[in-house]
Amino acid sequence: MGYLPVTHAAFYGIGAYTTAIFLTKSGVGFFSSLVSGIVIVVVISFFVGVVLSKFKGDYYALVTFGFNAIIFAVFLNWQNLTNGSLGVPGISRPELFGINFANNFNFLILALIFFVLVYFASRFIVNSSFGRVLKAIREDETAIAVFGYKTLSFKLVVFIISAAMAAVAGSLFASYITFIDPSSFQLTESMFILAIIILGGLGNLRGSILGALFLILLPEILRFVGFSSDIDAQMRQVVYGIILILLMLYRPQGLIGEYKL
Repeated sequence: MGYLPVTHAAFYGIGAYTTAIFLTKSGVGFFSSLVSGIVIVVVISFFVGVVLSKFKGDYYALVTFGFNAIIFAVFLNWQNLTNGSLGVPGISRPELFGINFANNFNFLILALIFFVLVYFASRFIVNSSFGRVLKAIREDETAIAVFGYKTLSFKLVVFIISAAMAAVAGSLFASYITFIDPSSFQLTESMFILAIIILGGLGNLRGSILGALFLILLPEILRFVGFSSDIDAQMRQVVYGIILILLMLYRPQGLIGEYKL
């Protein structure tokens, strides 16, 4: 819809912490904890979305920034629940129908299954009448409201759906790493997620996938460029930044995007 929420690291983190706490403190299975994380995120994102619906443009982004900061502070300071800066260790891997996902290859298959489910759910939404209204809101929210569509309801629903998807990613992340702490869910993580969308292609699902692959793989590829060991890490970051700047200058809609910011 053309909005820039900087909240997804927060919802990602809530999903991760819900799974971590349930698996380490209550003995609940991974899939039950994942569903619980989604439910908690849906409830929280509803109230957050109601507040956000009152803002537009730059103010919308600033308010989402504030929410991310609040959730990070909760992760850091609610020590009885989250263990604060020490994090939550000993998170177990999933197990289903006798299949143990402690093996990395098995976990990869599980992650791919969730990826396919989320991708096709997103594709269904985009191609539905609901998705067409979302695109119309992006182009001209006032005009679509004139035709009787309650744009606030549409914005709230899609915000909740995107938050729930972030919760799924957080649950998988916590179980895969087997340890989480607040540093994984700072504002910079939300900015990274946003950069994936912008770089890959605004308004394009395949662009999101391409952006993720590009931003994850590029720093690893730069390890083989052959910089001096004294400046290797710094030069990789410099080249990484230059490439991103050039892409934004000459391809502002992203690699395969449909519109510009």
